[in-house]
Amino acid sequence: MKIRNLHFVLFFVAAMMPFVSHAQKFTTKTGDIKFEASVPSFEEVAAENKNVSAILNTDNGELAALALMKGFRFKVALMEEHFNENYAETAKYPKAVFKGKLEGFSLKALSEKPKQFTLTGELTLHGKTKKINDVAMVLIKGNAITINGNFMVKPADFDIDVPKVVSKKIADEVQVTYTFLLEQ
Repeated sequence: MKIRNLHFVLFFVAAMMPFVSHAQKFTTKTGDIKFEASVPSFEEVAAENKNVSAILNTDNGELAALALMKGFRFKVALMEEHFNENYAETAKYPKAVFKGKLEGFSLKALSEKPKQFTLTGELTLHGKTKKINDVAMVLIKGNAITINGNFMVKPADFDIDVPKVVSKKIADEVQVTYTFLLEQ
């Protein structure tokens, strides 16, 4: 008799599956992250990665993003090499990951006019994890959601050592700007 009950439960669950609502997810593999660590009177220290993966769960506002560190491109090849080998140590720490949430997010509240949401979460970079808080601008156009914003981080918070010989040429705080065009 117990086996019959188990079969009934399994049949009921299987029959109900088409009616269970699944979370809507919007994704991209071409998100854009830029960082700027320039200091006036010195060479620009900036890079961009246009191949960032991101996913947004529209049921609860959870947002996750992954950037391969070797994907950051600099104007000067030598600067890119130094970034990968000496600062980001991309062979040892190949990716940066953000996991967070757009507080109070509602898909129904979106329009083609940008709406502000507080973005809270954690950024893991260079083996260290730090809390991030930002005001993200979110809008929907057609079947695509755009999320953009920026925040500041300190290399020291992620145990990224900047040698004294170049410390005056690199900002103590780095501005990180992100833009994700997510589609269903």
